[in-house]
Amino acid sequence: QILQACRSAPESQLIITHGTDTIVETARLLGQSGLPKTIVLTGAMIPYSVRGSDSLFNLGSSMSAVQLLSHGVYVVMNGRIFNWDNVRKNKDGGFFEMS
Repeated sequence: QILQACRSAPESQLIITHGTDTIVETARLLGQSGLPKTIVLTGAMIPYSVRGSDSLFNLGSSMSAVQLLSHGVYVVMNGRIFNWDNVRKNKDGGFFEMS
């Protein structure tokens, strides 16, 4: 459904908010599709409803990134930008890193 929505969107720059447990898999699916768009996926390690959430920072970072990056698929988390094919969630550490 996400891939179809991205294909159908008339915009060339898209931000997708996504759960962090499966964000890498969705990024891979979108990246392998080769859409001629800039797609940024982001989420939060700490939910929005919890004090100290990183959600607004990640969303703001994504808004900047989507305007500056070339076409492709990226995961933007905690001030870092990752290519879809070089990112993993470090569940023990609670952060994203290059794979």
